[in-house]
Amino acid sequence: MSLKIVVLAKQVPDTRNVGKDAMNADGTINRAALPAIFNPEDLNALEQALRLKDTHPGSTVTILTMGPGRAAEIIREGLYRGADNGYLLTDRAFAGADTLATSYAIATAIKRINNCDIIIGGRQAIDGDTAQVGPQVAEKLGLSQITYTEEIISVDEATRRITAKRHIDGGVEIVEGPLPIVLTVNGSAAECRPRNAKLVQKYKRALGSQEKAAITKEGAELPYADLYEKRPYLNIAEWSVADVCGDIQECGLSGSPTKVKKIENIIFQAKENKTLTSSDDEMEGLIVELLANHTIG
Repeated sequence: MSLKIVVLAKQVPDTRNVGKDAMNADGTINRAALPAIFNPEDLNALEQALRLKDTHPGSTVTILTMGPGRAAEIIREGLYRGADNGYLLTDRAFAGADTLATSYAIATAIKRINNCDIIIGGRQAIDGDTAQVGPQVAEKLGLSQITYTEEIISVDEATRRITAKRHIDGGVEIVEGPLPIVLTVNGSAAECRPRNAKLVQKYKRALGSQEKAAITKEGAELPYADLYEKRPYLNIAEWSVADVCGDIQECGLSGSPTKVKKIENIIFQAKENKTLTSSDDEMEGLIVELLANHTIG
């Protein structure tokens, strides 16, 4: 049984290196000021997708991501590890999206890809930690979902049902659901396989149109320009709001009811020790102090 699998992946700022310039004046993240990485739990999801491809001949794995032109790097990383193709949702109208607007854009793109059997992504992204996008995509597409997945156990061809192990508080559950389905994967799932050397050689020159434009904007010639005609798989597809037939009012900041007030970089430093009794006054004073220095709250 061949499967059409879409992996939802995100290029995220490395939140271990948040500095004073990490936030724009409008409350959005200044991604240019932070190193960009492949969201860790999306790599776990990619590994589950690749395992299904290994065990179901003829299956395809497509990377779907949203972001600026440089987010094409996420698709290349997926290709290096065994994915077959990818789509980059990129449009100024997508900028500043919260989870609601992000899930709307992703759902419209999945509808354009069409006939997907499994949509799989990480439980959450490290730049938001909301764990909302996957379930919202499932809701918008009217599909069943399995969250907190640790392992995909099997896909039954006759019944078109998937069986998965999911982590819950205090243990695990073995659950099943009908295809098509949306799954979100925990960081406790198997780590993603490393890059394949042959695939790196095959796809290392894969570029999106924005990346090509950045190379040639100063009048420079695009290196190996003839390759992009001879080898179409090196052209990373980019979709705008119009390409996925989206409503621009539902995208980006205009479609986002969530607004970020500010971001702070808090460094914990142990400067002194304090011994407390169990008196109510001392406990109340400790809570007030912890709230004041943002240790809690």
